[in-house]
Amino acid sequence: MAEEFVFLSMKLDDIYFMKQALQEAEKAQFSDEVPVGAIVVVNQQIIARAYNLTERLKDVTAHAEMQAITSAAHNLNSKYLIGCTLYVTLEPCIMCAGALAWSQIERVVFGAPDLKRGFQNTFITLHPKTSVKGSVLESESKALMNAFFAKKRL
Repeated sequence: MAEEFVFLSMKLDDIYFMKQALQEAEKAQFSDEVPVGAIVVVNQQIIARAYNLTERLKDVTAHAEMQAITSAAHNLNSKYLIGCTLYVTLEPCIMCAGALAWSQIERVVFGAPDLKRGFQNTFITLHPKTSVKGSVLESESKALMNAFFAKKRL
């Protein structure tokens, strides 16, 4: 019975934190950025919030994950994110996956898979101790992306 409670609790936490990442993605969409949001959590506390800033900063590396990694590292005063979980609304690209591997983050939880540019379709691997979980609030993440690009095509 205790094991069921722990499993249910972890699942609810992933949903709660992914909803927080979705709020960041909505901020990106409002700023006319591709709506990807990310947060970093350690010990059930959000230590970094970020969203895509590639247009605003005129920087192709300013993905939500990169912004979140930098913010979390500053918050922890460490280049490593050991014990942390990244929640991101879209599967990380290979650039972000490389940064996540170097950060030694414990977990990566993403919403929608990225069939074109996601790292899982490549030979890129994260740190050996990093676990990955996908498709958490996938439909909500996809809906934001679809609405954003539908508006762009008008």
